[in-house]
Amino acid sequence: MTSAPPGQTADERRSARKRRAIIEAASAAFLTHGYRGTSMDAVAAAAGVSKQTVYQHFGDKQRLFRELIAATVQAASDPIYDEVRRLSDSGSLENDLRDLARRLLTLVLRPTMMRLRRLVIAEARQFPDLGRVFYDLGPGRTIAALADTFAELTRQGRLGAPDATLAATQFNWLVISAPLNQAMLLGQDDAPTTREINIWADSGVRTFLAAYADHSSAGQAAKQR
Repeated sequence: MTSAPPGQTADERRSARKRRAIIEAASAAFLTHGYRGTSMDAVAAAAGVSKQTVYQHFGDKQRLFRELIAATVQAASDPIYDEVRRLSDSGSLENDLRDLARRLLTLVLRPTMMRLRRLVIAEARQFPDLGRVFYDLGPGRTIAALADTFAELTRQGRLGAPDATLAATQFNWLVISAPLNQAMLLGQDDAPTTREINIWADSGVRTFLAAYADHSSAGQAAKQR
């Protein structure tokens, strides 16, 4: 039997389980039926809880929708964020950037994430803050972490990125822009093949390093003069 977190009561554990069940049920419902096509009754039934319990945890459907978006995007981006933060200690920057790009593309083009992105766009008029939540916890968070890491790599002389935020933005969109636009605009829901992921990711990394890695040795030499 799995032990409970220290200091957490039985009621708190039960409440946390119900909250997770509601989030999972709401995710399936919103992604399948959209915001307007999803009822709190349906979410409660799918989660195996009463509608009163759903309201106790989330207040109303709008808050449930917002918290679902935030929780889903943050949980998906956490591993990418952690990997970006480790790049400054990379033993092989090109290889590690390639691995990062492949994982980033795999995440962004995951069918669930594509459906979530479309849902946020579809509801942007009614929920203008949702796009900001999605961006801040997803691509914005990744780009900010990349900027910090690229600034450190530039200080180490391993990259030449005087504007680390611009370099981070370019890296992100060099990797994901073409396949993301293709999937969004053509309504493609199937996950790309590993071969397709590798081609897009590797070409993006090559282009990025052609712009920034070739200048790093010159920048390091200038510091030493």
